[in-house]
Amino acid sequence: MIFTRLNRASRPTSALAMAIALAAGGMLTATAIEAPAHAQRDKKKKKEKEQKAEYSKEFLAAYTPISEIQKAEAPDYAQAKSLIPAMLATVKSDDEKNAAGGLMFNLANDMGDDELQLQGIAMMIESGKLDAATQGQLSFAAYQTYRDMNDVANARASLENAIAANYSFTATMTDGSTQQFGPDRMRWLISDLYFDQGNYAEGLNYLSDLIEARKAEGGVVPEMWVRQGLGQAYENNLTRDAIKYAAFLVESYPTDVAWGDAVIITLNGNNYQNPEVLDLLRLSRRTGVYNDQRVLSEYVEVLDPRRYPGEVVAVIDEGFASGVADKTDPYLIETRSEAAGRIAGDKADLPNLAREARSPSADVKTLVVAGDTFLSYDQPAEAEEFYTKALTMTGVETPMVLTRLGIAQYDQGKYAEAVETFGKVEGARRDLANLWAIHAAQKGAM
Repeated sequence: MIFTRLNRASRPTSALAMAIALAAGGMLTATAIEAPAHAQRDKKKKKEKEQKAEYSKEFLAAYTPISEIQKAEAPDYAQAKSLIPAMLATVKSDDEKNAAGGLMFNLANDMGDDELQLQGIAMMIESGKLDAATQGQLSFAAYQTYRDMNDVANARASLENAIAANYSFTATMTDGSTQQFGPDRMRWLISDLYFDQGNYAEGLNYLSDLIEARKAEGGVVPEMWVRQGLGQAYENNLTRDAIKYAAFLVESYPTDVAWGDAVIITLNGNNYQNPEVLDLLRLSRRTGVYNDQRVLSEYVEVLDPRRYPGEVVAVIDEGFASGVADKTDPYLIETRSEAAGRIAGDKADLPNLAREARSPSADVKTLVVAGDTFLSYDQPAEAEEFYTKALTMTGVETPMVLTRLGIAQYDQGKYAEAVETFGKVEGARRDLANLWAIHAAQKGAM
């Protein structure tokens, strides 16, 4: 998958086109479910159950002929099926419902009759005579049949029944491997039912509700839920959902690839101007992930060597050292040279700038410029001081200053304070501040 963001700057080579890994794993091959018929059970348990079961003479008289046809060397399935209505007319007790349902289920399997199979499953479950494992097994079998019939509502209900029974089994994948299937994987299958019908918003809401609930209870969020949502949101151009699921991904599975993708997804999904782009790409520097040189080049461009020469040189040098940036790239070489020539004069003026910002008469513009300058020179304590003071003044651009105050706190290792500060950011910057907060929380937990 390719993410593309066109830069508004004049340099035509600044388009961002990043690859993202969204594979959700192997495709599921529907496994055949073993018939939970009396013949499948242990003989001792079968005998005990039959001793306790209650069958009327009328029911047995109607049940036995069908059972005998099934056991014949050349069963007449059409005749057996024709006798079912008469048998059903005799069903009164729960034991009879279970027995009749099991007979119909087995007959349906032999005949390949989906409708009869579902009818048999429904009767067995309705009887209340099944243990949880068998009920879950039958519910999953019903899901498979309803899915093949394109009956989405009943397929979903059947999966929910299997989940309620806490059913688990081992599935064979298309690559020959096996995977354990339990309630969490079945919830993933429910989301797939939504997506197969083109109900993307419903499917994404279903998954996000699951994820939020699992987070709230302090449990582990299955990666398959997050990647399913992220892949569907991106493929179907659901920008807001893609941003949300990218944040879910780095929150629960913070790999380098995930962080690189989250930054690009958030960048692509918002109509950010250069100040927002800058603060988002500053996160790439802190995570050490740029996806590729184009991200780093974008970062350098929005910095501007005339405004933040020290940060430009630092970013380019880090890119060269890590191998992300090509040391022979003309743009980076030229930009670094221009920035390096400005650093000495810039640093010489820092004491004056700090003095002005600490003056009682300092206005909000002076304070923000001072904060920005000291932040760019990796002097976060001073930057925090000036941003904090600026936030008390009228006319301050609160979301931007809060974002940068959070970055200054992050750079000092004040991770809990940074998380709190990022949490106060509202408006267009909310998405990028959320990513910063997630990363700060992870750093604080180390």
